[in-house]
Order: sequence, then C-alpha cells, then structure tokens
Amino acid sequence: QVQLVESGGGLVQAGGSLRLSCAASGRTFSNYGVGWFRQAPGKEREFVAAITRNGGGYRSYADSVKGRFTISRDDAKNTAYLQMNSLKPEDTAVYYCAADATISTVERRWDYWGQGTQVTVSS
Repeated sequence: QVQLVESGGGLVQAGGSLRLSCAASGRTFSNYGVGWFRQAPGKEREFVAAITRNGGGYRSYADSVKGRFTISRDDAKNTAYLQMNSLKPEDTAVYYCAADATISTVERRWDYWGQGTQVTVSS
C-alpha cells in the first residue's frame, strides 16, 4: 500500500502561482510513477500531469496546462510536486495525486489516490 497526502491548495488570484505537494508513505516511493488529476464541480476527474518512477525521466502534461504547470519529484523526501503558474479561473478544482508503477492519462489505471486539495482561482 502507498498512502498519499496532498497539501498546498488554496485561494489565489488569476495569474498567480501555487505549489502542490504529494507526500507518500508506505512502500518505496521511487518505485512508483506519480500523477496529478483534478476535478472541477460538475465535471469528471481529468488528467493534469504525470512523472515516471525512479527519478522521473519522463513527464507528461495535459494540453490545457502545458507550459504553465511543472511536475517534479524528490525521492529522498518521498514527495512529488505540482508547480502551477499563470493560474486561470478554469484551473479551479480539487487536485488529487495518484501513484502507480506505470503512468497513464487514464484515471482507472492508477492504484493509489490521495484525498485531494482544493485550488480556487479568482478572476
């Protein structure tokens, strides 16, 4: 089992920045890829970004966040991050981190999930 806890959400004005953290415990964190998903009110959960295991040599982003968000990981700290810049009101959502041996843009492919953290971007 891998336990994931997100933090760093909050209220920010459009154009601002936030950094989300995903702290992992349980099994060896470096053996798992990490993904970020988000769910806005009334919408399905959608893929945001993912990073491969063992140092994260490959990263993937949704087109809607490419160039504004950066996913990273620090395996020594068992933590992954999502740096979000140039935030827009449409980025408002609950953000979830997920872990699995392989990364995917498909939600059901991920085995472990955190509880989510709210991000609200005001216009």
